[in-house]
Amino acid sequence: MVELERESFAGLIKKGNKSSLIAALGNTILAIAKFFAAALSGSGALFASAMHSTADAVNQGFVYVGSILSEKRPTPRFPTGFGRVINIFCMVAVIVVTIMAYETIREGWHLIQHPAEAGDGFWINVGVLVLNLVIDGVILVKAMKEINVEARAEAAGFGIITGAFKNVGRAAPPTRLVFYEDLVAVSGAALALISVVVISFTDFVLIDGLVTILIGILMIGVAFRVGYDNMVGLIGVAAPKDIEERITGIILRDKDVTDINQMRIMQEGRYYHVETRIELRQGLTLAEADDIKVRVKEEVLKDPDIADVGIGIIEDDGDIDWKPS
Repeated sequence: MVELERESFAGLIKKGNKSSLIAALGNTILAIAKFFAAALSGSGALFASAMHSTADAVNQGFVYVGSILSEKRPTPRFPTGFGRVINIFCMVAVIVVTIMAYETIREGWHLIQHPAEAGDGFWINVGVLVLNLVIDGVILVKAMKEINVEARAEAAGFGIITGAFKNVGRAAPPTRLVFYEDLVAVSGAALALISVVVISFTDFVLIDGLVTILIGILMIGVAFRVGYDNMVGLIGVAAPKDIEERITGIILRDKDVTDINQMRIMQEGRYYHVETRIELRQGLTLAEADDIKVRVKEEVLKDPDIADVGIGIIEDDGDIDWKPS
């Protein structure tokens, strides 16, 4: 029994969202480096960027754990599975981002009222921020590729970027979180780099506070976007049109299925839960109808995006009931 539990746990770990794990590790390294550089130079923009990296590291590590738990199979007590667990973890991540955003904006306002002079460590700051751009840039590209894979979209070259923005709504909640957070992380690092250079070569010290506030506002934007997406996920949202069409095609492809009387496909985390009632050709015995039901269910479950299927069967009533939404 112990061996089975260990094997099951190892299987869940493998199914965890890789983008969030990589992002958590990368942002932990960045947060440490940024806080060190900010302490040397007194740069508010770098402090804001360090806060953002800290929030990202905590969130993405937390969400990685949530992505593992959401992969647990359905149980008698939880028959629809644990897919929405990831939405809860992402909502907690939103709270962390919001708190960090508040602290960042407050620090920015303080810097506007009491501008800090340029300190030592210019090249350390520049080096840390360039490292930030490289690491978060790599994580962002990884998240973009993951979005296209999860959306089953063919993409290469520049199409990876356009495809990511187009299909982000169809990606798994953890992948969306990484995408939005690292989009802001790259933007924030670029703004912080501009601030460090400007303060070092000009007298415009107010830019430090302005950039710090701007980074905080961007973090609020991420919190709102991710919060909205996961609130919808917790309530329960219908599957996208292409998922519905794909499942419809699988069901109607069976030679004994004449129509779909009713169907509802709900998103459960990164998977979908199908509830449908299908019409079968007339003249079948109960045993034959039951075999067809099992066959159709097995075919639908072959789709990697489908976690659970509930099928009811009735005899063909002669009318065409299924009209795609």
